[in-house]
Amino acid sequence: MGERDVTGDSLDDAASSAGSVALENRDGAVVLRVDGALDLALAPKLRRLAERAARLGPSLLVIDLTGVTFLASAGMAELVRAHRGPTASAPLRVVAAGRITLRPLQLTRLVDELAIYPSLSEALAP
Repeated sequence: MGERDVTGDSLDDAASSAGSVALENRDGAVVLRVDGALDLALAPKLRRLAERAARLGPSLLVIDLTGVTFLASAGMAELVRAHRGPTASAPLRVVAAGRITLRPLQLTRLVDELAIYPSLSEALAP
């Protein structure tokens, strides 16, 4: 049985009624796959798994937004926290393509701060 947080959620993956976040190890890199609406309900789960990923000491952290159906400001705040927050121990790459995820990042000019990649394979490339 996997490790669980104080709410009883697994630390390897987290879900809310609107979406989920899954943690995967990939040859020294950690990938957080986000599915559904990355909003106020799911953002805390992304934060917990990003903190968990940082404790694993990866060479790279990738947050894959390919499955995101809505990107709210709370979700974007967690991307910034993962990039420059107190637990940011590895370079962050964000997978975002298309209007739903890329457009809000462009409008808020986060594309100037975050490393944005169009696909997971490109984000994982050296």
